[in-house]
Amino acid sequence: MNTYPDSSEYSPHAEGYVRLVSEGNITQILLQQHDDTLQALSDLTEEQADYRYAPNKWSLKQVIGHIADMERLWNYRILYIARGDAREFSGYDREVFVQNSPFAALPLREVLKDYSAVRQSTATLVGSLPEEALIRQGMFNNYPLSARAAAYVIAGHELHHMNMIRDQYLT
Repeated sequence: MNTYPDSSEYSPHAEGYVRLVSEGNITQILLQQHDDTLQALSDLTEEQADYRYAPNKWSLKQVIGHIADMERLWNYRILYIARGDAREFSGYDREVFVQNSPFAALPLREVLKDYSAVRQSTATLVGSLPEEALIRQGMFNNYPLSARAAAYVIAGHELHHMNMIRDQYLT
């Protein structure tokens, strides 16, 4: 799948994420991100992984866990849309998710293993979809959402957080 989503396929709130992603095969982009993320984070110490750049900010491990949790939610949306069971999808409270997640207490290698499993699942799902499934649409927060756009949101969300990790956590 090499077709970039049109802005009519997602909400204006997703624009920032989608536009971070280069044009190209989205499955290959997702797999390359996976490799780049693991390369950037696999050699960190537990002390580095527990770092918070300011009070009340998430630790680096919690950010990685958030990326995986968010990706799980968007995969759910992709699956429903691609299979033709379009519906209205709701959002979620990311702070509640992080507060109730185990990521802060897990070793970094376990958080990365979880991230990796989710990303592999995403690549398998997105890579298996025919074009007609990718352009199907549901609704998300009163805006159209295509399965293709949801895959780009996943990639852009990770790029957003990896940029933040490089700027705030690994300096």
